[in-house]
Amino acid sequence: MFTINIYLKLALIAIFLGGGILIAFTQGFWYALPLILIGLLLLASYILLGTVQSAGTLIQNSDFDGAEKRLGLTLKPEWLYVTNRAIFFILKGTILAQNGDQKLAEDYFNKSLALKLPTDNERAMVLIQLASLHANRQNMTGAKNYIGQAKKLKVTEPQIKEQLVFIDKAIKQNSASLKQARSMGKQGMHRMQPGGKRRRPRSR
Repeated sequence: MFTINIYLKLALIAIFLGGGILIAFTQGFWYALPLILIGLLLLASYILLGTVQSAGTLIQNSDFDGAEKRLGLTLKPEWLYVTNRAIFFILKGTILAQNGDQKLAEDYFNKSLALKLPTDNERAMVLIQLASLHANRQNMTGAKNYIGQAKKLKVTEPQIKEQLVFIDKAIKQNSASLKQARSMGKQGMHRMQPGGKRRRPRSR
């Protein structure tokens, strides 16, 4: 998909709108109208689409700091077109998860699920992220719930399918390990409990 660098887009908005307004005052409105229209179209695309596409590319290249700064150039996330707003929340959650802020990352992922995601691939990706966050907190019930939802979706991306299989196996292994640890813990507690009464030795 053809995209314009965000800094170039901002510069073009300023040039077309600023130049159009200047020509409107000096030459007349009709001479300036084409420039103003182009400037307004660029401004509308900036407001409605934001910077999610370029930020997503930076995340794919593991440049999380750059992606966070790029998302910060979005004027108002709540003004984004609904699909781009959902992707904005996904990218924000991914960056927060990478930085260790799991609680806030989960909030952003849940916000994205509440909106219109383009395909089941994006929805599955979010559910995998949520499952991973819950597994990290040893909440295997929550992790299994999200993976179960992801399995019901029509995932077509091979990479997401691989991630789904991988996280599913990891959760099952962790659940078994956690169950075994709890069982061993109960046995240990049982051994530590005092047994029956013991006869005191006879005093001489």
